[in-house]
Amino acid sequence: MAAVLVGATALGFSAIFVKWAEAGGATAMTVGFYRMLFALPGAIWLAWRSGGWGAPAGRRWGLVAGLAFFFDLGLWHEAMNYTTVANATFILCGLSPIWVALFSVLVLHRRYRWMGWLGQAVGLAGALILALARGARGGSGAGEVIAIVGSFCYAAFTLAIARSRQTLTAPQALLWMIVGCLGGFFVAGVVAGHPFFGYDQRAWISLVALSLVVQLFGWWLNSWGLGHVDPAAGSLALQAQQVATLFLAAWLLAEPLRALGLTGGALLIGGIVLVTFGSPSR
Repeated sequence: MAAVLVGATALGFSAIFVKWAEAGGATAMTVGFYRMLFALPGAIWLAWRSGGWGAPAGRRWGLVAGLAFFFDLGLWHEAMNYTTVANATFILCGLSPIWVALFSVLVLHRRYRWMGWLGQAVGLAGALILALARGARGGSGAGEVIAIVGSFCYAAFTLAIARSRQTLTAPQALLWMIVGCLGGFFVAGVVAGHPFFGYDQRAWISLVALSLVVQLFGWWLNSWGLGHVDPAAGSLALQAQQVATLFLAAWLLAEPLRALGLTGGALLIGGIVLVTFGSPSR
């Protein structure tokens, strides 16, 4: 759980680096493409050191996780064309732990204690308060529906990466997740006609930092941690990214810290703790 929380904190840099890269001319699709491409050599090296490419079944689940992650990011960006960033982020990130928990109960036949369900409710309330602090309001509906579909993709990603860890090491799972996601962004970028070159220096530096800090370091820790914790607890722990973004945006983007946002962050962390202690033993 500590590994997932530290990894999720590293993911908090994602919004910062993406904002700087897009200010330098990159688009959402090309940001995703280079995020995976620049992380690929490091992922290959880590996987090779940990024993090679891994079992075929695990590789397939890793590729599924990568494609789910691609659709998650793509739908998130698409939802923001129809609603606010806060609305899209809350729905996509806030609902995915609930889908994971329901899947774990209905399909994997896990049984959570009352503390686990209370943690889900507290965590969802914290995510809602964080979204309200960022300006979430009632939308027209189209962007919210797209974000709901994206939340299913994020839940599928969490479950698939955890499933791949049953037969793969964390670096191997990370490698195949990156490969699957890279393929999705490349095809989408080519079909949409997005430019892959012509960015300024700040954009390229941001893309490299996004690959190394977020995709390689952050998701390596998450891949390792998700192989050792209950899926529902791990899915909610990934939401610590939102708390990290709150403080990083105040530090690097001079966005003010408000009491409402701090309250939401505290509730989200409290929900993670409750779900961790309320999860079924393995």
